[in-house]
Amino acid sequence: MSIKHLKVIVTALSLAASASLFASATANTGHGEEAEHGAASGLDFGQPGKVSAVTRTVNINMFDNYYDVESVDVKEGETIRFNITNKAALVHEFNIAPPEAHKNHQKEMLMMLKHGVIQGNKLNRKLMSMKMANGESMTHNDPNSVLLEPGESTEIIWKFDDKTQIEFACNIPGHYQSGMVGKINF
Repeated sequence: MSIKHLKVIVTALSLAASASLFASATANTGHGEEAEHGAASGLDFGQPGKVSAVTRTVNINMFDNYYDVESVDVKEGETIRFNITNKAALVHEFNIAPPEAHKNHQKEMLMMLKHGVIQGNKLNRKLMSMKMANGESMTHNDPNSVLLEPGESTEIIWKFDDKTQIEFACNIPGHYQSGMVGKINF
């Protein structure tokens, strides 16, 4: 089997998983059960870093459904620039957070899928600013996280303050579960 065929199969499986999760989510019409906006509310595992404090750059490429880097070694207090590029056929996320925060953020990402913000290979950015019933929006503008369409690139500069269990992950429904997660090692 060629790599091209394998990519098509992975993309199809990912879309099927997302569609299945979307179908089950549409039965719940309330927003009150959703997690607070911000996968990393409190940011007790680090903070946005300053450009002048960057000690090194780590390039991360996102594919369907994996990162080309499985782990990143960091030192306590280190500031890293992550250059992130989505080389996949689908929308993907790069989010730095503890595992429990990823679990909570997956509920928010499911809401974004449910409301049509995430549409397979594109984002409906107009809907991202729409206010929901709880007064929050789906802007996905936390400093530890980016959401990119295919072909988009950006950066996150992050200072790792504490030696705590941290991962980088894509929390779009089904992506984390299919292995789109990496470790931050102290």
